[in-house]
Amino acid sequence: MPPTDRLQDLRSKIMLAMIASGIEVEVHHHEVGTAGQTEIDMRYSTLTRMADQVMMYKYIVKNVCAANGYTATFMPKPMFGDNGSGMHVHMSLWNGTNNLFFEKNGYALISDSARWYIGGLIKHAAALLAFAAPTTNSYRRLVPGYEAPINLIYSQRNRSAICRIPMYSTSPKAKRLEFRAPDPSANPYLTFAALLMAGLDGIKNKIEPPKPMDVDLYELEPEERKHVKNTPGSLQESLAALQADHAFLLDGGVFTQDLIDTWLAMKKVKDVDAVALRPHPYEFFLYYDA
Repeated sequence: MPPTDRLQDLRSKIMLAMIASGIEVEVHHHEVGTAGQTEIDMRYSTLTRMADQVMMYKYIVKNVCAANGYTATFMPKPMFGDNGSGMHVHMSLWNGTNNLFFEKNGYALISDSARWYIGGLIKHAAALLAFAAPTTNSYRRLVPGYEAPINLIYSQRNRSAICRIPMYSTSPKAKRLEFRAPDPSANPYLTFAALLMAGLDGIKNKIEPPKPMDVDLYELEPEERKHVKNTPGSLQESLAALQADHAFLLDGGVFTQDLIDTWLAMKKVKDVDAVALRPHPYEFFLYYDA
């Protein structure tokens, strides 16, 4: 509430500018981290259009803030000891007007196809993060606590699960899954396409994910906790995972080997080697480069 949240009017100006540009906005509000962390949610759209809107979103936010004497950062973890900034991606597959992810008798009202889709996302999660969490700073966010999605499980409750099933509505049209690992430094075109390819690989091969966990993961006994796998701990680990696991991306020519090789080489030189060779504050450029 005000005066802690002093950005209601600024968010409203940003929202109106987004609407004027053709973006449908569903809600905006203050977020849980610091006095300056905010959220503006866009209404769902098709994959490429949503990637376009992510680029428009960031451009509009930065410009409206500048015009009003503020600066905006999309850096994943700008402040130590506080919640990072994610880019939670909500997905559903449709056949005409039929939502393929809905099943009235399924766990959290999801279908077999949705469960297998989750299985593909979790199986390929480490490789996906090379696109979805593509900076060294991304892995300052993916640490225990802070609602960070570090656990390779799915759940209808846990915000620390990499896949969450929103339960705000029982409507078939609203049934979707949320992949919580991506952050705003991601290239949305590559990230959204990679997520779709992983999910489709899960459906095609009927990949079963680990059983859903709705208990508080931080209250598990050590013996139970050790069976829960985690996301990679560094960009270097994610790049190595992509190097070893990318055949699913090449299916149908959606990604090419040249693109993946170029991405791996670029991230190694621009991010991994650059941070290793320079003092830690080298990440400062991400405040305004993300």
